[in-house]
Amino acid sequence: MVAQITTIFLTVLILIDPLGLIPVFISLTQDLSPEGRRKTMYKSVTVALIILTFFIIAGERILDFLGILPGSFFIAGGILFFIISLDLLLGHRQRTKTSRREKTKPEDSSVFPLAVPILAGPGTITTIIIYSVESADPLLTALVLFGAVVTGLAVSLITMAGSDYILKVLRETGVSVVQRLMGLILSALAVQFIFDGLVKLGIVNVG
Repeated sequence: MVAQITTIFLTVLILIDPLGLIPVFISLTQDLSPEGRRKTMYKSVTVALIILTFFIIAGERILDFLGILPGSFFIAGGILFFIISLDLLLGHRQRTKTSRREKTKPEDSSVFPLAVPILAGPGTITTIIIYSVESADPLLTALVLFGAVVTGLAVSLITMAGSDYILKVLRETGVSVVQRLMGLILSALAVQFIFDGLVKLGIVNVG
């Protein structure tokens, strides 16, 4: 159980990507006053927390309503994670988090694109639903997922608050190295999710 909790925390933290958030946050808030930047930080984290908490509570019910088998969602999630890991490994802006429209600077960037889809992105939502579905103890898993989300968003809040300082210390090269290491870990998790999905669908027999 300890190993699973560690995996959940690590996966959520990688997908929220607090370090990758730094250049985006700086570019979106460079024209704001210090007070404006603080409001943007807190609002984006609050909105992301509400959205991710909703999926912690209702994620499994959504799959049941749509009639999607857990194994199918595991495979879909694994493919999505692999795409995200490639973006991290190659140093690209994550395609699952930004589109051409999202790269433009809106008047209020706290909700869009900071909260959604950067903090509460499809990868994080997928992780929440996958772990909710496979859980033998739904309540405990929900609490662990909530703790992981709160931790990831708290780290994101810290990195946004100290974004200028962190970027000055690590420089873009340091941030890039850390992201590539996280991408490598995520790629392994992606393969594991796909394998687990094939097992759950009965395509692969491990017995």
